[in-house]
Amino acid sequence: MTDHPPRLASGFTDADESPGLLLWQVTNRWQAAQRAALKPHGLTHVQFVLLASLSWLQADGPVTQKQLADHAATDPMMTSQVLRALESRGLLHRLPHPHDRRARALAATDEGRALADRAVAAVEACDRAFFEPLGEDAGTFTTALRSLRRAPGPTGE
Repeated sequence: MTDHPPRLASGFTDADESPGLLLWQVTNRWQAAQRAALKPHGLTHVQFVLLASLSWLQADGPVTQKQLADHAATDPMMTSQVLRALESRGLLHRLPHPHDRRARALAATDEGRALADRAVAAVEACDRAFFEPLGEDAGTFTTALRSLRRAPGPTGE
């Protein structure tokens, strides 16, 4: 007879009861699908999110790096690094901000906007296929995700 150590001191009797673990597993699968969808466009997922977000936001006027990072919910330092990479590829440029002399306005170039348009079609097709098993529950799932996004984090942030 083999002695086994006791199970993890978890509040769950089965790993499939843990919403955090399930979210982790599903997120990893979704990110892999997104990476595959974006590979032909030469973009990482974070590059896509920032370029598409910039293309979306700039329709309403000048966009600062802080506005873009807030919209995309990305770390400001990482946002800066990714923007530098996109800028070096000619996909965006930084211009003097028309209302704030201290700030720079980000703008997707024509090439960047065209790439964002092509990539968003691939990403949305990927999402449709990935979330198709939810059927009529997709709207409820999206509503639940928005609730989690609005909720304060465990540290009250």
